[in-house]
Amino acid sequence: MGAELPPEAQEKLQKLQEIQEQLSQIAMQKQQSEQQLQEAERALELLEETDEDTTVYKSVGDVLVESDRNETVEELQEETETLEVRVDSLESREQKTEEQFESLREEVQGMLGGLGGALGGAGGGGPAQ
Repeated sequence: MGAELPPEAQEKLQKLQEIQEQLSQIAMQKQQSEQQLQEAERALELLEETDEDTTVYKSVGDVLVESDRNETVEELQEETETLEVRVDSLESREQKTEEQFESLREEVQGMLGGLGGALGGAGGGGPAQ
């Protein structure tokens, strides 16, 4: 069965691989953003449980520096809002990319199914999934 795929099918398969790589990158970015969001939310919860006069430190590079508690709370609130928007955006992008992937995958399967029939593929249904 040394039959080569038509150029159109090869292009679509390559596009499928590219979309799959995009999905992988989006998933990784989403996971990182979700972790950052969880950390920021946890820090915010801990700060909100502390007294107003509690000394607070924040990390600046490899150094911890004393920080104003209220400013730190505001910064963390802004960070969580930004991260929530980023996660939502990545989820939307992931969903659209998955839909694009599925549509192209079905198209390629149709092409390959037609190719199998044209090659005289005997027997029952299509390829097992």
